[in-house]
Amino acid sequence: MASHSPSSEKKSDTLEVGDVNDFKVHVFKSSSELLEKLHDKWSQVEKKPYPAMFSSTYGGIILDPALMVIPIDDHMVHRGHGVFDTAVILNGFIYELDVHLNRFLRSSSKAKISSPFPRSTLRTILVQLAAASQIKKGSLRYWLSAGPGNFLLSPTDLPTPAFYAVVIDEDFSQCKEGVKVITSTIPMKSPEFATMKNVNYLPNVLAKLEAEEKGANASIWVDEEGYIAEGPNVNVAFITHDKELIVPFFDKILSGCTVLRMLELAPKLVEQGRLKAIRTANLTVEEAKNSAEMMYVGSTLPVLPIIAWDEQPIGDGKVGELTMALSDLVWEDMTAGPVGTQRTAVPYTE
Repeated sequence: MASHSPSSEKKSDTLEVGDVNDFKVHVFKSSSELLEKLHDKWSQVEKKPYPAMFSSTYGGIILDPALMVIPIDDHMVHRGHGVFDTAVILNGFIYELDVHLNRFLRSSSKAKISSPFPRSTLRTILVQLAAASQIKKGSLRYWLSAGPGNFLLSPTDLPTPAFYAVVIDEDFSQCKEGVKVITSTIPMKSPEFATMKNVNYLPNVLAKLEAEEKGANASIWVDEEGYIAEGPNVNVAFITHDKELIVPFFDKILSGCTVLRMLELAPKLVEQGRLKAIRTANLTVEEAKNSAEMMYVGSTLPVLPIIAWDEQPIGDGKVGELTMALSDLVWEDMTAGPVGTQRTAVPYTE
């Protein structure tokens, strides 16, 4: 099972269904024939989006996108038994690699998935993978799976867990334009699952699709008690009219690495007298919608201004000054923050 197919393809050029009685499925008689077909598909893609992948089932780094595959009997594929995380590569540095890796291992522990490698080896693999990709700007996404071996529910009899990682060549920049959001009608995950970064993202996907269908960028989840939770794959934060920065409690949602770093950097704005206070708190929908500013916070944004919610303007309906001040702090940290603690240099070779 391929991890991705070329984005330029809209439909298969192999299976053409006319009269059902005439339909015949092609049988690949050799691995070389199949590989030739896969190479032919990828040759039609001008810029390959995945320059490097690591697979513990292969035992190394793969540079040929046609071979970037995951076994169909991997329990992450057919049972959703896997966790993942993502770090940004920017200007040749991996941002907050250790923070993301620590959360990754907390998630795997909650999901009862052991790692085939110690933490230090996982880190080394990710750094070497980034180097092999030669990518200076993109993202580094990695997974721990219960592993391949059968189609049962329990992973008890599987030979070993699996570790996969891929470098994604993607351009991103500091977000400066505001977006619109809606309140999601899709039920959010229970705290046990929401607080671990697992591969079960169907609720997140449906929430995003719901927003797009209504002409919005994304959505906001509200918990069963009526308090603000998070977006489909981002945290959310607010600036009150009293210039307080408020982030919802993390007891029922994922504690985002970027929003936690923003909370560490935000006191600079308090020192400058631009922010009055910083706190985590429960916010009702009414309180949140009446805030002066609102934003999404996530790895590749890092801060995305929100200017309207359910067609109601947030504040004056324009990108907030303090939102952008927070965005500037995080973006500066991503591009010029401390090497070693916040940014890991990628050892590229010519």
